[in-house]
Amino acid sequence: MAYEITLNEETVQIELLGMEGHEAEIMIDDRLYTIDIVEVEHGVYSILLDGISYNVELLPTEDKKYTVNTLYNAFDVEIIDAETKYKNSRRKAEDEDTNFISTPMPGKVVKILVNEGDHVKGGETVIIVSAMKMESEYKVIKDRLITKIMVKEGDNIDGHQPLIMLE
Repeated sequence: MAYEITLNEETVQIELLGMEGHEAEIMIDDRLYTIDIVEVEHGVYSILLDGISYNVELLPTEDKKYTVNTLYNAFDVEIIDAETKYKNSRRKAEDEDTNFISTPMPGKVVKILVNEGDHVKGGETVIIVSAMKMESEYKVIKDRLITKIMVKEGDNIDGHQPLIMLE
């Protein structure tokens, strides 16, 4: 299983290639590592890499975010899986005021809450889309006029496809 991990503002690709007993093969960016890893108590791990022992403590701070403590250092780590990428993309799309509503990922139109010609207030939900087994509400950022609805309920949609045009 592959993930992106942000470690103190730097993003790396990490993939667990295999695990047998306590021995794991992991790929970090393009480098292969074989480690011996044991959870010695809840959230505390002993890692042996190239004959050197490391003790690591993982402290959850938020959803998929951790503080990782070693003997001399502490690191802020975020696990960026598909769900996190989707949520980050949604957040970015919501911050941009464009002339249309779209979703960052493919999905299915669940409900359209407006009609062409409607005047909607900022913050009002105009469409609900299902993607990655989650329903997401898409809202207008400021007062807008609905000029064209490009989809209908039940339609399968592509990521970044214009769904509703705004004036």
